Amino acid sequence: MKPVAIFRHIAGEGPGYLAIFLDRHSIPWQIIRIDAGEAVPTNPQAFSGLVFMGGPMSVNDPLPWVTDELSLIRAAVAQDIPVLGHCLGGQLMAKALGAKVTENPQKEIGWGVVNVLNSPVARKWFDDLREFTSFHWHGETFSIPNGATCILESPYCAHQAFVLGPHLGMQCHVEMTQTMIGKWCESGAAEIAAADSPAVQQPAEMHTGIPLHLAALNAVADSVYGKWIAGLKRQ
Repeated sequence: MKPVAIFRHIAGEGPGYLAIFLDRHSIPWQIIRIDAGEAVPTNPQAFSGLVFMGGPMSVNDPLPWVTDELSLIRAAVAQDIPVLGHCLGGQLMAKALGAKVTENPQKEIGWGVVNVLNSPVARKWFDDLREFTSFHWHGETFSIPNGATCILESPYCAHQAFVLGPHLGMQCHVEMTQTMIGKWCESGAAEIAAADSPAVQQPAEMHTGIPLHLAALNAVADSVYGKWIAGLKRQ
């Protein structure tokens, strides 16, 4: 089986729990270290699927790799190679598919409830789950690409995830680990302090009850990632 390519845009935002999940299912994967200057591949056929992680930059920034990733996403979608995006990764998918990425009405940082919309497409990905508590860290949001279906929303962000066939773009972070949360709170301390939003938590609040939060989020990720890997190219 060809590996899943995981695109890392900053050292602190790697695959997290997704790597644990893929290893558990014996699915090979490799990290493309965009943050270390590695080139964006041009041929999606080299991989069974593509995963795009988060980062503090905007998809609207004039970064050369952004254009390259957008082209790769479009090629993968055209060739039915499953694409998965987390936060910035979901925004990259949305922009590649013709949608807009703009400032969200409120910055979201920390734990927050996400609602599963009542639609056949949403139920296909989340079964009977109606809501769950996810982790958030974003100031921008995406519109929904033509032909795609919005499947998640939160009180502070109307578009938390969209689906287009086997492709899933998420604004929220289901890939979190305790180590990642700790590092993000340290590196993002100034952003938290400067934020004026009811959807931004302080680090102490993010760490309260973290084992229970992560156990529940891991269960959601297991289900969602399980749906996504069903579409991976096996040859």
